Amino acid sequence: MAVDRTPVLKRCRSLGIDPTVMGINKTSKRGEGKRQQRRQESEYGQQLREKQKAKFIYGVLETQFHNYYTKAVREPGVSGDNLLIMLESRLDNVVFRLGFAHTRREARQTVGHGHILVNGRRVDIPSYRVRMGDVISVAPKAKDLLVIKSALVASEARQVPAWLEVDLEKLQGKVLQAPTRDQIDMDIQTNLIIELYSK
Repeated sequence: MAVDRTPVLKRCRSLGIDPTVMGINKTSKRGEGKRQQRRQESEYGQQLREKQKAKFIYGVLETQFHNYYTKAVREPGVSGDNLLIMLESRLDNVVFRLGFAHTRREARQTVGHGHILVNGRRVDIPSYRVRMGDVISVAPKAKDLLVIKSALVASEARQVPAWLEVDLEKLQGKVLQAPTRDQIDMDIQTNLIIELYSK
């Protein structure tokens, strides 16, 4: 299985992403003293950067990301919005949004280890797409895990999106509706990604 081992802060800096988007509260001061003179970015460079940004934020590799694009184009509506909604509806992202993990990477591992239930059944596929009405909960055996407990404490300051509902006492959340583009707070220009793939 392919694993992206790029240092998170370094990648955030190169893509212009705030580390808090990734669930990390650290900042890097590297490169602040240097004046970086970059050439003006080409249209292709801008499109590629947006694609890399989306892939990095959601932790998706190229083949899977292209499959999401293919499905997004086939669905009715704006293709870019469809793409972002599919990425946001991934189980690992929902676990992160509910506050059951510090980062999406940690959420992916939590799901992969079988600590998450969807409608009472164990699901260990991070890319599983949640639907309206699904109840996502922490498995009874995993409720005492230190990783999940510390994530819950850290997530109290994090706001749960309007399309989700969370009950921290029961360690479960519910998908109230499919997310809309307005409810997704990601600064990703999806139109550039669609343009890149449609060439």
